[in-house]
Amino acid sequence: MLRCNLRLILAEKKIDSITEVVELSKVSRNSIAKLYHEKEIETLKLETLFKLCDALHCSLSELIEYTQEDEK
Repeated sequence: MLRCNLRLILAEKKIDSITEVVELSKVSRNSIAKLYHEKEIETLKLETLFKLCDALHCSLSELIEYTQEDEK
């Protein structure tokens, strides 16, 4: 399962809006919204995630967490 920490990172950096993230990262609003709302994260390109990490000065592992789902 993928979990995105974008909201936490934005709060730590006192970034109030998705628009500000779009301007900083040059990543599409749609891609940032997917991360912000944790919807369809697995469909995003690594290049997009790298751009966002560079703009926010964070690592990929800080932005996205992967946890193994329990098999039932």
